[in-house]
Amino acid sequence: MPIYEYRCDRCRRKVTLLTLRISEPLEPVCEHCGSTALTRLLSRFAMLRSEEDRLDALADDAALSGVDENDPKSVARWMRKMGQELGEDAGPEFDEMVEELEAGDDGEKGAEAASEDDF
Repeated sequence: MPIYEYRCDRCRRKVTLLTLRISEPLEPVCEHCGSTALTRLLSRFAMLRSEEDRLDALADDAALSGVDENDPKSVARWMRKMGQELGEDAGPEFDEMVEELEAGDDGEKGAEAASEDDF
């Protein structure tokens, strides 16, 4: 059963569609805002690794090589890599914060919004 992932062009959230057959025609609609303006994403595939292997990879000093903590784009690349290494979707807030960093923002807007949501 194929799983297709899309990014909504309106609300920027990820949409996942499961089909029973590859030949089944898809008319994807965002489940969050109802938009049909979606961009297909390349989906990750599963690679069986133990939790210990994943944590070892994260703890490796080589994982931090090339990261310039004063460069938001460098930090964003590292954050994406670590998110992929964990193998879980961190949610739209994480994606938004990383996109802000990639755009050269220092991430303060996302951090402020996250702290306001905590209260």
